[in-house]
Amino acid sequence: MTDLPRNAVTRSAKLAALPLGFAGRTALGLGKRIGGKSAEIVTQEIQQRTAEQVFKILGELKGGAMKLGQALSIFEAALPPEVAGPYRATLTRLQDAAPPLPAAAVHRVLADQLGDDWRENFLEFEDRPTAAASIGQVHRAVWHDGRAVAVKIQYPGAGKALMSDFNQLARLGKLFGALLPGLDIRAVLGELKERVGEELDYFKEAEAQHAFAVEYKDDPDFCVPDVIAANEQVLVTEWLDGTPLSRIITEGTKEERDRAGLLLVRFLFSSPARVGMLHADPHPGNFRVLPDGRLGVLDFGAVNRLPDGYPPVFGRLTRIFNQGDMETVVRGLRDEGFILPHISVDGEALRGFLAPYVEPTRVEEFTFSRQWLQAQAASVTDLRPGNVVRQLNLPASYVLIHRVHAAGIGVLCQLGTTARFRDEVIRWVPGFTE
Repeated sequence: MTDLPRNAVTRSAKLAALPLGFAGRTALGLGKRIGGKSAEIVTQEIQQRTAEQVFKILGELKGGAMKLGQALSIFEAALPPEVAGPYRATLTRLQDAAPPLPAAAVHRVLADQLGDDWRENFLEFEDRPTAAASIGQVHRAVWHDGRAVAVKIQYPGAGKALMSDFNQLARLGKLFGALLPGLDIRAVLGELKERVGEELDYFKEAEAQHAFAVEYKDDPDFCVPDVIAANEQVLVTEWLDGTPLSRIITEGTKEERDRAGLLLVRFLFSSPARVGMLHADPHPGNFRVLPDGRLGVLDFGAVNRLPDGYPPVFGRLTRIFNQGDMETVVRGLRDEGFILPHISVDGEALRGFLAPYVEPTRVEEFTFSRQWLQAQAASVTDLRPGNVVRQLNLPASYVLIHRVHAAGIGVLCQLGTTARFRDEVIRWVPGFTE
């Protein structure tokens, strides 16, 4: 990760190559059209190749480009497997294999942030990190009062690299407009840039984590480790033992997987009402199942601040969808900015796309599975101009909420959870019950 600043020029060159490639394909398409190919076929070919290049480069890059790729997962689901498959594989590899910062570099950060006598804060400090992510890594240590702690250290240069990526991506509006005509990509990028700026601010993360820890203290279902100390690039919190959710996915019993999935949904739906914030990075690495059965929650760098709670429009439109009134659903989505004024959508196609998201709220008990998710993705995997997914917009204020929904559904399908999810929606999502 020490190569982040040095590789800024390489990353910028890759991002800058995107519009050049698109211009070349457009010119080639014009030639084919003159040669007799239909405009629709040529347009589809251009979009296919553009998608391949976009997701290939986003998958190769860390930082802002990778975060944009994650945010666009709803549109990635609409791409053919031969396009999206390599992108998903690259993204997974990047997430799972972030190279650790060398011990000498870790010590330099600690000395810079905590002073040359930083070791006096700890009885023990393990140089080898226990976890590594996109902008930092975590070390286990023992605080000077004997408490086991997690020490999160930000990679030097991470902030500069992330912001450089977003500045480059902001220049690619025309390209995304051709690929996804219903998407206001600049608004999405602006929101992501602001949220990533918060992720880089460990004081803000400390504030959010402390708020969660206070609200869920002694909760029968959840455990959030509290903050002990914070600085710009170092965050010290209580250590949390437990079984990683990833191990529950691979080795857990059906009962354990059902319980973990239900608690995950309960936590995500309850926190806007209880804390005024939504944990916006629900991947398995951020959760532990404690010996007493509670769900432990880590990493509050990405949170969506919702001081008024969960947006009532989701619950209201879900209820109206279940009642079959698609005209009102389309009007509501348009009012919220999910369908831009110049875009028209087919109501029945939209019903088919939204049905999987709503299905768990229509029945008393629902089972998430990989097969179910694959079937839903297969129903929208084409790049034809009429594909309803390509007509939708992602309003800036819903970027993180979408990220939570998409990632949460993915985790539930990995767990294969069967549970009464509708009860959680009734209890926590405003607007769902009349």
